[in-house]
Amino acid sequence: MRTIVFDLDGTLIDTAPDLISTLNITLTREGMPAVDYEEARKMIGGGARGMIERALIAEGQDAAAPAFKAELDRMFTGFIDHYAAHIADHSRPFPELETALDQLAASGYRLAVCTNKLEWLSVRLLETLNLTRHFAAICGQDTFGMQKPDPEVLRRTIRKAGGEPGHAIMVGDSGTDVRTARNASLPVIAVTFGYSEVPIESLRPDRLISSYGELRDAINGIETAAAV
Repeated sequence: MRTIVFDLDGTLIDTAPDLISTLNITLTREGMPAVDYEEARKMIGGGARGMIERALIAEGQDAAAPAFKAELDRMFTGFIDHYAAHIADHSRPFPELETALDQLAASGYRLAVCTNKLEWLSVRLLETLNLTRHFAAICGQDTFGMQKPDPEVLRRTIRKAGGEPGHAIMVGDSGTDVRTARNASLPVIAVTFGYSEVPIESLRPDRLISSYGELRDAINGIETAAAV
């Protein structure tokens, strides 16, 4: 039995509206300008702290400086507090997702989530959208104390779901997801509708899909190629 491991933001759920709204509220509280929506989409994927850091760097701030740590910590706390209260105001599953998940489960696949979002926020989001029932494991950056692209977080997610790391496929939307799968020596399917900083096809995933209606065929293609 294979395990299919999904990224969360930009892969399963279109979370950009609520993440970007929270980011801009966080910035404006500090007297900084809001980030353009399309630019902010490219900042998603490294967790909330990474998103704030990218926004600050874009504004010319030295977010990596040790002297900035206390301010960044405070902004991160404010971000999480606001986001947790508005986690699914506008976030929704991508079209055809639930049908695809039901089909995979009916075919005997294990399903899991491996994200750089905090685990409790990931669970809250999926619970709010009535999606937790699909997944044998939901793991965030704090679940094992590591985050993507470290391949160990992917391997541990697979094991937590009851699967074997050698029999799994990653589904994601960004360079981080592709690198994570490659680092774990696993095939990866990339979606074209996510938040990648670069054209996702340039990262050469094993398969590319533009809708969840194409997912099963992409998985079949990978499994057929592996069997040859």
